[in-house]
Amino acid sequence: MMENRQPQSSDYIVIKANDDGVSVIGLTRGTDTRFHHSEKLDKGEVLIAQFTEHTSAIKIRGNAKILTQYGEIESEIKK
Repeated sequence: MMENRQPQSSDYIVIKANDDGVSVIGLTRGTDTRFHHSEKLDKGEVLIAQFTEHTSAIKIRGNAKILTQYGEIESEIKK
């Protein structure tokens, strides 16, 4: 018997680095949350990321602009 699965949400976010060295880290779903992918962005670079059946969260470290379907937010660097 095949399981009938509903499609997972496939929301996208756009991340634009305001400074060099912005880290974008994908976190897994499941009982143990783990890092599964990371990227480093330099100033002006843009990454389009998608939430999938494997990605439940995205961590952004550094100065960046994040655009989602819910609005826009700026991340900040630690001072």
